Amino acid sequence: MSLSVTLTVNRVQHRVLLDDPRVTLLDLLRERLQLTGTKKGCDRGQCGACTILLNGRRANACLALALSHDGAEILTIEGLADGEVLHPVQAAFIAHDAFQCGFCTPGQIMSAIGLIGEGQAGTDAERVREGMSGNLCRCGAYRGITEAVVAATRSMTEEESAA
Repeated sequence: MSLSVTLTVNRVQHRVLLDDPRVTLLDLLRERLQLTGTKKGCDRGQCGACTILLNGRRANACLALALSHDGAEILTIEGLADGEVLHPVQAAFIAHDAFQCGFCTPGQIMSAIGLIGEGQAGTDAERVREGMSGNLCRCGAYRGITEAVVAATRSMTEEESAA
């Protein structure tokens, strides 16, 4: 028995047939849509490597069943840049050396964008660290990550004020 799910991923609508109702959004993104920027880390919702924006909110894709999110809008790391122009958070991660091996970086960036979008980031480093605590970095690039999120928050707030 095949089940159908329709998702808008990075502003493109996809209708996907599922043979198994237990398929997670993570596996659908990586294996069916070939969007491998979303990483499979712990597969238990503990590391944050699979963080995506699901209907504008941060979500661990490894814990979300695809079938439960029929009609949802999903944004992954692949959908951030506008051509060659990076999203402000991506640019801040580069400017602040907020990565080493890069494995956790997509999840960190998506979580940061969600945190900023939720109005929870602010410019207080401790607040950012708390808000990003669900995303682990095995290399220990936390200082750069925190600095990048604070800088991106400031730059995005300034852009909004100027508009």
